[in-house]
Order: sequence, then structure tokens, then C-alpha cells
Amino acid sequence: MAFKTTRPLRFGDCDPSGIAYFPSYMNILVGVLEDYFASLGFPWKALFNDRRIGVPTVRLDVTFVRPGFQGDELEFVLAVRGVGRSSLDLEHQVSANGQVLWTARHRVVSTSLDTHQSLAWPDDIRAALTHHLETTDAHHPAT
Repeated sequence: MAFKTTRPLRFGDCDPSGIAYFPSYMNILVGVLEDYFASLGFPWKALFNDRRIGVPTVRLDVTFVRPGFQGDELEFVLAVRGVGRSSLDLEHQVSANGQVLWTARHRVVSTSLDTHQSLAWPDDIRAALTHHLETTDAHHPAT
């Protein structure tokens, strides 16, 4: 099941003509990912400080379809497409006013904040991520 949330596109996220800066989109996306993990019961502060687990982005492929404008309410849909030993494959769709603005394929990896090496997802996190795995694609290896 997809995670859905909204974010406003603020003045500081845009250029003087009121069009969104793409780096602002990436900053907002990180916040959405942080909220997703919190919704699963794994707030980043606890992951980072207590469990010493990081979730850096290792791949991000973004396709921009149309511009977003200051004042738009951005609608984010985050779908889990794959859960590997230490990887997590996500797809994002970002819309405003009923129109898709951009999409992204995104991979994050679980890492040890002490060794900076990949780390297998702990069982509790893996179970939560797997519970949200989208299996509508008949060719997906998880189906």
C-alpha cells in the first residue's frame, strides 16, 4: 500500500518567476521519506542515534513532466517496489492540481553509521517495509 502525504510549495522553494527549483524538490522528497519511515514506527532520530542505521540514497532517477508553482499543494505518493538485503526500491509520483509534475525511481540502502558499510535491514524494519511492498506488477520478483 502506498504512502501518501502533501507538502506546500513555498516561496523559498521557487525561483523569482514562481517556478519550483528542482533542488528544493529533492529536499522536500527527503522529508517525505523521513515521514514514511516514521509512519512505520522508525523515526530517523531513533534509527540514527539509537540503532546507528543510515538510509542514504544511492540511486535517484527523476523525470520532470511539468513545472510546479509557488503555492501549489504537492501530493506525494510513495510506493515500495522492492526490498533487498540492504536496499529499498521506491517509486514516487508528485502531483499538484490533479496533474503529475514529476516521478522518480529511488533506491536507498541501509548502512551502519559506524562502519559506513551496507547493513542488512533488521527484521522489524524489513517486516514493515515488506508489508508495504506493491505486488501489482506480475513480473516483479517479489510476487
